[in-house]
Amino acid sequence: MTNADIQRKEADLITKCKRELSNGLEKDPIEKLRLTCLSRGATGIIGLSRAFRIMDDDGNKALNLEEFTKGIHDFGLDCSNDEIEEIFQRFDVDGNGSVNMTEFLLALRPPMSQSRISIIEKAFEKMDTTGDGVITIQDLRNVYSVKENPKYITGEKTEDEILQDFLNNFEGEQGNRDGKVTQEEFLNYYSAISASVDLDIYFDLMMRQSFKL
Repeated sequence: MTNADIQRKEADLITKCKRELSNGLEKDPIEKLRLTCLSRGATGIIGLSRAFRIMDDDGNKALNLEEFTKGIHDFGLDCSNDEIEEIFQRFDVDGNGSVNMTEFLLALRPPMSQSRISIIEKAFEKMDTTGDGVITIQDLRNVYSVKENPKYITGEKTEDEILQDFLNNFEGEQGNRDGKVTQEEFLNYYSAISASVDLDIYFDLMMRQSFKL
């Protein structure tokens, strides 16, 4: 399984989600939000999480309704205020007027079997060579060779530029990039790819080949 194969899976995912959104059927607001995020690609949920993180000034990973609504609108998701409020109320389980971002994003992520989660975590651990919980260019230098990359061979791009391109796959849109990919973001990315792969055994093979596990 090559990067091109993964990109095709992502393209299939985008097409599938856009089709489901346009079929006119009434959808659960959370499912609609999930489809809307995934229709923007495998980094859709990551982008929303980063929009939320920007507003989390005190770092407590909790947002009130106003912040929650602003995050969804700022990310450009097509959800009405009524739908957003219904989603918020469903996750404000103790009725204290705030939603835990981690729990919300976990529920928004497409469901995966434990075997898929485990192989994604193994891939992350291999890439996170420093063991600090984030993947950076420094980590990639230790495990990701660019010597056979056509753009490196021709001199079109440097090693760091190619490694940054690799990180950008997981970071989404330009304005949200910080050069770091957390385990949560890595899981969110591959949960989206997972949604377009039917069989656990095929997903496992894809991950093992992609990361030489």
